[in-house]
Amino acid sequence: MKERYSRNRIYIKNNEQATIKGFRILLAGAGIGSVIAECALRMGFENIAIIDGDDVEISNLNRQNYKQDDVGHSKAEKLKKRLLEINPDANITAYHLFLDEHNMKDFIVGNNVAINALDFKNQAPFLFDSVCKDNLIPVLHPYNIGWAGMVTVVMPGGPQINIISKTADGFEVSMIEYVTQYFRFWGQPKEWIEDIVRVYKNEDKKLPPPQLSVASEIVAGLATNILFNLAIGKTIKWFPEFYLSSIYNDN
Repeated sequence: MKERYSRNRIYIKNNEQATIKGFRILLAGAGIGSVIAECALRMGFENIAIIDGDDVEISNLNRQNYKQDDVGHSKAEKLKKRLLEINPDANITAYHLFLDEHNMKDFIVGNNVAINALDFKNQAPFLFDSVCKDNLIPVLHPYNIGWAGMVTVVMPGGPQINIISKTADGFEVSMIEYVTQYFRFWGQPKEWIEDIVRVYKNEDKKLPPPQLSVASEIVAGLATNILFNLAIGKTIKWFPEFYLSSIYNDN
C-alpha cells in the first residue's frame, strides 16, 4: 500500500486498495455529489467522471464542496480542480453540461457504478436510472436530511425509485416521506424528520428543501462505504431498503 493510503491499513487490504483505484465512478450532479467525490477520492477511488451543467451559487456554500471564489463558475470544473489538488495522479474528468435523453447513454456506458445526484427538475433522474439498469450499473441516490444523511441503491435487477412517485416535482420530499413512513410502520418514528417535512410543506413560498452541511458529510461517508462494498463484492442493502444515519437524538 503506497504512502498516500498507508493510514487506510487494517481497514482496507492491499488488494482492495488496488481494486477501488480502478473502480470507475460516474458522478451525475456535483451538489451533494461534490462532498461524496472528495470522500471517495481520499479513500482511494481514483477514477471519477463528473457531469453537471450548473455553476456554483453562493447558496451552495453552506453544504457543498466549494468556496467563495468558485461562485459563478462551473461546478464540474471547480470540483475537478479541487480533487486534482488533493491527488494530481487521479483520473478525474469533468463535463459542464446537462444530461438528457440525447447524451445520457454516451456518458453512462463503461462505468462500474453511478451516483444519481441530479436535481429533480424534470424526468432526467428517472431516465438516468433506466439507462443504468439497461447497462447493469448500480446507482446510488444520496439525500440530505439536515441532521441525517440517507442513501439508497438502485440495483439493475431491483425496483426503480419511480415506484415512490413518477413525478419529478417534489420527489425528494416524497422519498423522505417514504422513509418516515417506514420507520413509523416499524414502531420507530422519526418525528423530528416528520416535523421538518410538515413545516417545509407549509412554507408560504415554494422553496428548495432546507439542507445542512452535517448531512452532506454523513451522506459522503455512507456513500463511500457503499462504493467500497460494491467494488470488493460485499453484500449491500438496496432499494426499497436504504441507509440512514443521524446525529439527532430520536429519544
